[in-house]
Order: sequence, then structure tokens, then C-alpha cells
Amino acid sequence: MSGSGSKSRTSNEVDAWLATGHRPFVVVISGPSGVGKSSFVKQLLAAGLNLEYSVSATTRARRPHETEGRDYFFLGRDEFRRRIDAGEFVEWAEVHGEHYGTLRSEIERRLGAGKNVLLDIDVQGGRAVRRVYKDGVFIFVLPPSLADLEERLRGRATDSDDTIRLRLDNALREIKLVSEYDYAVVNDELRSALDRVASIIVAETCSTSRRPPLVST
Repeated sequence: MSGSGSKSRTSNEVDAWLATGHRPFVVVISGPSGVGKSSFVKQLLAAGLNLEYSVSATTRARRPHETEGRDYFFLGRDEFRRRIDAGEFVEWAEVHGEHYGTLRSEIERRLGAGKNVLLDIDVQGGRAVRRVYKDGVFIFVLPPSLADLEERLRGRATDSDDTIRLRLDNALREIKLVSEYDYAVVNDELRSALDRVASIIVAETCSTSRRPPLVST
């Protein structure tokens, strides 16, 4: 009887462990301007990977087509500063005179609901997120070449020559920091690059390190 009871308890423990699934995690996507991160984010969210996008906060004015809580959380400068001082941001930065940041509460809410959380941020933001979420998955999206990146930037026809040169200088600086990331994916063709990124996320979901330990008795 005791042997049978022990086997039953062990079976129940294994069944309970199998039902727990993986521990959700943060996915950070970084890469130089023009490399196609926006397309990556949009299509990854639609790929059935249990991903949710973490909405950022900003001090810039809301545009007519934007919705509070969907596109951004629009905060006044005093409120943004108060939240900085209160430690509510995992990372934040000033860009063109406006503040942008990732709220810890938004990440935690999604992780608590069992969702993997997708962030689209720059290298400095990635460093800050790594300090808080050490088990996150950090993916750097690369262009096939700097010449290809310049062609993409010019093809957008939205920037001056000076701005394009600045973006290319920034790209070179960021690419030199790629070793700080777990994975590097070249966006040579969007569909195949997306498949590689999706495979990384699926593999991380299957990692035994993201399950609680199963202790034999």
C-alpha cells in the first residue's frame, strides 16, 4: 500500500508540474533605425507566440489617430518625473525633447497573466531592462549591410541627408554592441528573418530553465 501511495503521489506531482507550463518572460527587440523593427513587432504579435506588447509612456502630445493606453500612456512632464523618482520605469530616455519610458507595472501585469512581453527599445533601454529582467530574451535585428540600411533609410524619403548620416553613425555605434544581446538576426528577407525570431521565442518557451524544478521523491 505504501509503495502504491508513493507512486500515486509522484504521479500527481508530475501531472501538476506538466500543467504549470513555462514561466513567462520578456522579449527585447533592438536594432538600428530603418532595419524594420516595426514590421517585426507587428507580425510577431500576430504569430501566435503568446506575446503582448508593452505600451510605453511618453510626454509628447497625443496625435489625432492615437488612443490612450493602446499607442502610449500620455503623461504630463511633472507626472513623468514623479514616476521616475518613484522608480516606476524599467527604462526611460529623452528623445528630441520628449520623455519615453517603459512602466514596470505594465510588464508585471502581463507576466502575471502568463503572457510573454515584447519590448521594442534601443540598446540603452535594453541594458536597463537586462538589469531588472536577467532571464529575458534579447534579440538584435541587423541589416544585411550598412549600404542596404542606407538604401532603406533613403527609400523612406522622410529624412534629410544630415539626418540619414546621423542615423547611420548611430547604427554603426549600436551594431558594435551586438555582443550584449543573446541573439543576432539579419533582416535580409522579412519572412525568413521573422521565422528565425519566432523560432528563438518558441525554443526559449521550451527551455527547462523556465519551468519550476521537478524534485523526485
